Amino acid sequence: MIVDRAPLTRTELAGLLTDAAQSVSGILTAEYPTAASRSYLHPVLGALSAGPRVICELNDRLEEFLAAEPRPAMPAGLFTLASYASALGWLTESLAELTTSVDQICTRVGIPTQLPDDPTFTTPDGTEQDSELDFAFSDLELTEIRTAAEAAHLPPGDYVAVLSESLLAITRITDACIEISSGLLDDATYVLGEATDHVWINDGPGHLPTLVRSLLARMETAE
Repeated sequence: MIVDRAPLTRTELAGLLTDAAQSVSGILTAEYPTAASRSYLHPVLGALSAGPRVICELNDRLEEFLAAEPRPAMPAGLFTLASYASALGWLTESLAELTTSVDQICTRVGIPTQLPDDPTFTTPDGTEQDSELDFAFSDLELTEIRTAAEAAHLPPGDYVAVLSESLLAITRITDACIEISSGLLDDATYVLGEATDHVWINDGPGHLPTLVRSLLARMETAE
């Protein structure tokens, strides 16, 4: 027996997008305890730990949305579905890129991606080689680098290199999360106050969800 359900209201649709935006932005403030021996991974561990949880939450909410409105037919519902699905796909891709970057860092320093529970496990030792530090660091910064590198059992030059990779990786996913969150909020505003009763997809690319337009622009740039 098929039960017809009333379409979600615009307020409910906008709330779905707004909640998703808050969840995505929360990835950037997530913290994860980092041992001194892994301090070069500190920039990325918060996002790496929170990202999968957020993706699961967004996916669950999407399934709930489709259960409540299995075949969105109204313009606002279609618009919301397109925006939400784009955000989920983009975030999943960005987290996969972050995971790959962390794998590469772990491989470079000689540790497994999943650290064993064996308390006797140690990373390869390295001797300090100040000549590897080709950056312009102050004396205080050099002292801090040497201390952190010693705790991580890495030469200072290698420590700086992997820390730089971590910082680059977190910068990339930060940019993605900011753009995703901002796009979701823009689309929520459109759904709540500006979406018309006309089918939005026939109104030209300017009326596509923000994230859909962003993804199309990225595809054109890649080509």
